[in-house]
Amino acid sequence: MQEEMNQKTVNAAYLGVIAIWSTTPLGIVWSSQGLDYRQALFGRTLIGLLVAGMMLAALRRALPFHRAALLTYLVSAFGLVGGLMLTYWGARFVPSGLISVLFGLSPLMTGVLAALWLGEDSLGLRKIAGLLLALAGLFAIFNGSLDLGAAALPGVATILGAVFLQSITLIWIKRHGTHLDTVSYTFGMLGLATIALLPISVLSGPLPDLVPMKAGLAVLYLGVFGSVAGFALYYYVTKHLTAGTVSLITLITPVTALILGHVLNAERIPAIVWLGIALIVSGLALNQWHALRLLGAPAVGWLVDISGQNRKRG
Repeated sequence: MQEEMNQKTVNAAYLGVIAIWSTTPLGIVWSSQGLDYRQALFGRTLIGLLVAGMMLAALRRALPFHRAALLTYLVSAFGLVGGLMLTYWGARFVPSGLISVLFGLSPLMTGVLAALWLGEDSLGLRKIAGLLLALAGLFAIFNGSLDLGAAALPGVATILGAVFLQSITLIWIKRHGTHLDTVSYTFGMLGLATIALLPISVLSGPLPDLVPMKAGLAVLYLGVFGSVAGFALYYYVTKHLTAGTVSLITLITPVTALILGHVLNAERIPAIVWLGIALIVSGLALNQWHALRLLGAPAVGWLVDISGQNRKRG
């Protein structure tokens, strides 16, 4: 009975990560409608900091302040602020679904950086082929970006810069970061990020007299779920599921984000961009093929089991 309850908890956490990662790009787009993107970003990190602080207090944990912990907070906050600033700027010109696809390149970029920086043997023939497919997809997206508007091309490039910052920060933490629990790490990182974003938000100008409800709710959603819950749930599933099962998230969320962007935000995706998206997803699948092959039928059964549980609840 206890084992069944634990499995249901893991299943719910897994679906939660997919839901949050699928809706975060759309939330970023909506939060900047009627708000300066820097104000929306500051509001998100401030709300996330308050939520993480309440969790830290509820768990009665002291925040580590030793040198290694402080350095980890600092580097993570730098990657977070830089990556989110680039993402929020680019999101004004790029469909939300495409943002999710570009962030899906993170495992590929992280693998390349790990091979170059950490000396990991992570660039076998199959992974190189997957990387080349993804690069071909990026080429197609860049070619089709002009159909999305004059600023779409620099918007795509800016978001790729955010993906690079996220990846290089992850590699640094893997090499130098100290072992911290999830809540302490999140609070320390968001604390420094909020401090850094405060003057940027102030310099962006006064808040509008009336913040649109959609933008306000999107900021609240991103603060609670995008900045805290999503990270905590992802950390939880990585501890309880195999790497192959977790890697499925990067294949699922671009597709679900594209559907949500089209249905909820009437986003138009040119045919050549769809081709690029298909190439990128194929490259990701090829890159993760070893982990996915090990899943085999159990993974299909596991996903069917989740679907069946959801139907019963409905």
